[in-house]
Amino acid sequence: MIPYQKYHGTGNDFVIVDASNRVPDRSAFAMDVCDRETGVGADGVLFLHLEAQFNPPRVVFTLFQPDGSTAAMCGNGARCAARWAADRVPVDEDEDPDAPRAFMLDTQAGTRRTVVEGDEVAVEMGAPAFRPLDVPVDAFGAFEDEELGGYEVTAVNTGVPHAVAFVDDVDEVDVEADAPAIRHADVFPEGANVTFASRREDGGFDQRTFERGVEGETRSCGTGAVAIAAVAERKGLVDPGEAVSVTPPGGELVVAVDENGMATLRGPVEYEFDGEVEAPPVRILDA
Repeated sequence: MIPYQKYHGTGNDFVIVDASNRVPDRSAFAMDVCDRETGVGADGVLFLHLEAQFNPPRVVFTLFQPDGSTAAMCGNGARCAARWAADRVPVDEDEDPDAPRAFMLDTQAGTRRTVVEGDEVAVEMGAPAFRPLDVPVDAFGAFEDEELGGYEVTAVNTGVPHAVAFVDDVDEVDVEADAPAIRHADVFPEGANVTFASRREDGGFDQRTFERGVEGETRSCGTGAVAIAAVAERKGLVDPGEAVSVTPPGGELVVAVDENGMATLRGPVEYEFDGEVEAPPVRILDA
């Protein structure tokens, strides 16, 4: 049996497995465990290797998605990973247990610094990239406000590619019907997450995201929240460094993109429960 812990960040939920546990077929494991009808139910499985001997402690981060694929980065997953690590690294006797604690995450998108302060976790997300080669998107220049699937779309990479569309009211969007045409558009050679945003009267943004790899809408998406803030700043809707409230269905996130273009994502993380599951046999794919 494989022990696991379940965490969520604003409703974006993950099964976390210590990478020291042997799971022969991680892809098959994620497909089984993430299934909300027959498995535990999650938006992804995080395999984490904690290296507590470093200062700050380091976590090697690997995310498998419900379709069995991997993703280079996940904002809420990174925040959950940091909270998981904080729950496992004891505080020294001479340290304030309520003081912020730093952890370094080694992801496929690069090393990310996180800070855990109680139930709030912040992660440095790096610089959102608009260059076509970095997204990637088939375009000669930045792919901005281009008509795609009936929406004006801007492409940005915030660790993973996002197609961002600003609309009058995200609640009026039929995400499951409209997003797949954008997610699978030929212009995105690796596909894209699709994020819809609408501005609120208080200056913040409401968010809904269709996630690549989940192949459906999730209750929250951290890289999508960062994508909204980055595109909003590029459009002049927010000032550089301004803390931007982004609210997906699962709760509020706060994003800031500083004058140097570096983004930070902050929000709550909650531990849910522990459990055990069987590791499925290795699946042999047909040639």
